[in-house]
Amino acid sequence: MNAQPNYQKLYKEITERFHKEKNNLVTMYLEKEEWTSLDVITVNDLLFNRKRNEELEFNAKCKSYDELSISKILNYQKQYRLNNTQLANHFKLSRNTVAGWKKKYSV
Repeated sequence: MNAQPNYQKLYKEITERFHKEKNNLVTMYLEKEEWTSLDVITVNDLLFNRKRNEELEFNAKCKSYDELSISKILNYQKQYRLNNTQLANHFKLSRNTVAGWKKKYSV
């Protein structure tokens, strides 16, 4: 049993109630049936746009990624020919996390 929240419904309601002006930014995501953890993080950043250092540090510690998101991130690295440090900076990850993913998923 996969008890995953219905992110489409959740973010649609948040957008309609509190962030109507940002609806055009998240429309593409709200139309998706299945969400990856990368989608959730992206929509959350678009809607709430929080940039305080304490929040960024806390959020970085609490992120988790599913295998599909990890493969998209690692494919992004290949596509744009980034090293681990550049990829980690782009997605606000640890270099060790990227290295661990590459070992585990043997990309």
